[in-house]
Formats: sequence, structure tokens, C-alpha cells
Amino acid sequence: MGRHSLPDDSARAGRGSPLPPEERAERSGRRRRTGAVLTVSLLLAGAATAVAARTGWQPFAEPCGDGTVRLRVAAEPSVAPALRTVAEQARERHVTSDGRCLDVRVTARTGAETAAALARGEDTGHQVWVPDSALWVLHAASSGRAPQLDTAGNVASTPLTLAAVPPAAKTLGWPEKTYDWAELAAAVTGRDALRAGAADPARSATGLLALARVRSAATAAGGTDAGLRAAATARALARHTAPGDAQVLATLPRDASRAELHHPQRSQVLFLSEQAAYAHNRSGGARQRLRLFYPRDAATVLDYPYTLLDAAGLSTGQTRAASRFQTLLGGAEGRSVLRRHGFRPPGAQADPELVRTAGGREPQPTTDAPVEPPSAEETDAARGLWTVTIQSERITTVVDASASMAQPVPGRPGQTRMDVTRSALIQALGQFTADDEIGLWEFALRLDGDRDHRTLVPAARLGDPAGDGGTQRDRLLTALAGLRTVPYGATGLHDTVLAAYEQARKGYAEGRFNAVVVLTDGADQDPDGASLRAAVRGLRESARPGRPLPLIVIAIGPDADERSCRRLAEATGGSAHRVDDPAQIHRVVLEAITVAGSRTGG
Repeated sequence: MGRHSLPDDSARAGRGSPLPPEERAERSGRRRRTGAVLTVSLLLAGAATAVAARTGWQPFAEPCGDGTVRLRVAAEPSVAPALRTVAEQARERHVTSDGRCLDVRVTARTGAETAAALARGEDTGHQVWVPDSALWVLHAASSGRAPQLDTAGNVASTPLTLAAVPPAAKTLGWPEKTYDWAELAAAVTGRDALRAGAADPARSATGLLALARVRSAATAAGGTDAGLRAAATARALARHTAPGDAQVLATLPRDASRAELHHPQRSQVLFLSEQAAYAHNRSGGARQRLRLFYPRDAATVLDYPYTLLDAAGLSTGQTRAASRFQTLLGGAEGRSVLRRHGFRPPGAQADPELVRTAGGREPQPTTDAPVEPPSAEETDAARGLWTVTIQSERITTVVDASASMAQPVPGRPGQTRMDVTRSALIQALGQFTADDEIGLWEFALRLDGDRDHRTLVPAARLGDPAGDGGTQRDRLLTALAGLRTVPYGATGLHDTVLAAYEQARKGYAEGRFNAVVVLTDGADQDPDGASLRAAVRGLRESARPGRPLPLIVIAIGPDADERSCRRLAEATGGSAHRVDDPAQIHRVVLEAITVAGSRTGG
């Protein structure tokens, strides 16, 4: 893997007293800026054509006579200042698009904020959107209500790192020691773990991508505790989280005093972008320069996609103006502006000075090509992990034990629906924390005398003692491992749903996310039980204002009555989901909890 050679400061200081790296960088920047101004002035006076050819700018001595074309750009706050600088330079030089002056106005708006507005079908008033990650574009587009979104390349990039204050960096062995994502996660969750923070994965691409990488690394490492390791990392980060990179930096120690360094509310390390570390280290208020660890196994980047909003609805002038502005950003001067703000060009290449200022130094990887970003499945799972980690849950899980669950699963030789469902639920259990309350039911027609259901494990905190030397988690794992189908058993769905919902209502836990999760592969087969209409009515009557209790129904395989499942779920404000392969249950359950949690407000 190729890396920049980054010589020590002492080797570059020259004779006399060496200047601090920040001052040398600032003086060097001033010299370059002064030279650039003089060069531009000369070229404007005598060689405007050469300027246009070399830089992409097209300056005019007089204001344009054919009017102005206006473009509104919503940009991530981290990149908005750089885009605003390029836009202001274009106005000052009367840069044109099709003979009309280019007037670009840049609004700082987070990717999460814009994506949410677009997903609701709102008109944001912008023609171009530059979030920090394509994740937000995909999120908005998946809603089905967003306007047409067309990405036309990328403006910049910056890799994700683990940033540490100097004492913590020394503890981790900076700069000689390198880490992969799994090792970084271990550094913030072990007995002597450093206090870690991150931007909120629900609102920040930095936080979400980092958490997705940590979770993927834990899964790849294998073992029965993979889910617990990922959940432990999320829990550690949740103690020092903030909406974005700029805000999470405020959780760092305010000075190098022992009281600040060891204060329980202060972060010692942060999952952070290189650009955010660069801006922090260059700021006058940075009393402790951050040191960066670049994960060696997956160079994950923020990619700043240049996205047209509702391209079909833009005028020809606006479309060409958008293209013109993108050309300016990609030209020599535009790249220079972005570089001064700490960004790499698309493709993640960087010069040693930028890396050094940000806090990187050999042998930390600095130029490794980025790998493929986490898949949609991985980021969805990370969102679910975050939801169930930061928000305590009380969930009753109800599993179909009817005979049809013994059907083989296509493509999984020797495995039945129950086998795969059991494995998926055990995997999902690993995503919950010791503070979450989980219970388990099973159901089939006349399973327990006249009742179609049976409580296997009443809901309780996973960390609570179970009375046999183990915990509630151990008790649930044993019960899940023992799930079996009932020979010749039919599906008593409606009565079971009503009973489970009423029991969950009686045991409702204030301050937690409460839900009932039902997994079934069939339709109700109880001739003496409640009809679908009666079940829906009963669920609605059981609802209590201010006490949301969504029913989440997972319809497994081709025989499940998806329509009935949807009607039951919607009666409670919940949702129904169909899976053809029970192995999908783990992901779907976490996604459904994430959505339901956001709707109920936690």
C-alpha cells in the first residue's frame, strides 16, 4: 500500500530556531496566496485568455450585460466555506455561464437535514446539493417522495480516522503503532479503554460510517460475542456523542491539565474526519493538536457528491450554471481553495503537508486508495445497532412454532424456517445491551391447553440475574436455542397478537422504546379465534395516547398472510415486513425498530 513519506519536523526546520508546524504552514500559505494574487493581477491585465485556459476562470473587466443566472447550493457545513469562497471569487471576477454572470449562493445545511426534507417531498429552494456523503443521497432517494437526484461527480474527499489528544495518542503508540477497525474498537471498550466520542450516527455520515466499519470488523472477526463487541463500541461512543464533527470536538479536554484529561465527561479520542482534524489543528483555539490513526484495513472516506436536485425541473440556464460552478470547483484555483480548507481531491490523494497538519505521520497510512463504502445493508444494520444501543428497549418477541415452520428453506440445505429464524434471533439478541428488557413467547394453535401461546421468558433486563447463576440474556439464549416446531400445529395468530399486545400494554415501561415483535410464516388458522376485523379493532381499542406501542410483524416466506400482518401492525402505528429468507430477520428487525423508534420519538 502506497504511503506518503512524511519526514520529521526536525529534518525540515532548517537552521536557527525551528518554527512550529502551524506557523510554518501559515507563512507558507501567506506566501502562496500573495504570489497567486500578484500572478492573477498580471494575467488579468495582459493575458485573460491564458487565465481562462489554465484555471477555468473566465474573468471580465466589466459587469456582464446579459443579466445574471442564479444558483442556490445547499452544502455540508464543513465544505460550505470553501464553496462560498469559490462562489464569491466568481462574482467578483464576473465569471459567466452562457454570457450571463454566475451568482452562486451557498447555504450551510447538514446532509441529515437536507435528506430529511427531500424525503418528505419538500422543496428546499436549492438547485444543487453537496452533502458530505452519498449515504444521504441514497437515504433521500429511497423515500420515494424526493425529487430526481442526479450526482455528477464529487467535489472533494476526506478519510475517516481516530483522532487522539497527545497523552492518549502516546498511550496508543502514535505514530509507530497502526490499527485496524477492530483494534480501534477494542481500544475504546477494554478494561483500560480510552474515553471515545463520535458524531451521532443518526445525523452524521462520519459517525455512521465509522460505526458500520466497526460492526463489520466485529462480524468478520467472528465468534459468538461479535454482536456484543459492536454494541459495546456503540455504547462507549454514545457517552460522548454530538450532532456533527464540529460539535464533538467540543467534548475534548479544554487544556492539558490532569483534571481536564481525566474528566469523565471529556473525550480522549474521537472518530473524526481528517478535514475536521486539520481545521481543529489550524485553529487558534486548538491548545492540544490532535494526532491521527488511519485504519489500515479500510480507508473509508466522505466523498462530497455534487448532486442536482430535480434536474428535469431546472431551466437550461440553471443546469449550465450548475455545470459551470462544478467546473470551477474542479479547476486549479477551486482545488486550491478546497485544499486550504483541509480537503483532498476526489480519489483521496493528499499531500504530506495537509496530512501532517491534520495530525498524521509515518507509518500511519495516508494515501491508501479507499475501499468500497459500506453496503446499504451494513449501514442499515449500523443504524439499527445505534438505535437499540442508545435507547433502552422493552420488547416482547413472539415466534411462530406451528408445523409450517419446519419447512425447508430454499438454498439452505438441511435447514428449516425455524432453524434459520432461531439463528437470526440469537444474532439479533447480541445487538441489545444489558439495560434492555427482552421477553420471549412462542405460539401455535392450542399450544397450552386452550391458549394459542406460551410465555417462555418474561420480559426483564438482559443484565439481571436469572436465579440460576446466569443472567436474563443467558436465559433467553437457552430458550431461543430450544425453540422447536409443534408437529401438526396450526397458526393461532390473531388471538396471540391480542394477548401479547395486551400483556405488553400492562407491562409498559416509561422512558423506554416499547414494542411487540411477531414472526410468523402463515395465516391465522383458528376457527374459534378472533377474526382479522376483531383483532384490528381490539388493537386499536388497546392503544393509549402518549404511550406508543408499535406492533412489528415479520412475515416469513411465501405462505405468510402479508396483507393481514400489515393491517394488524398499522392498527398500532407499527409496520409489517416480508422476508423470503429467514436469515434476513436480523437486519429487518433492527431496521423496523429504528423506523418505529424515530416515529414514536423514542
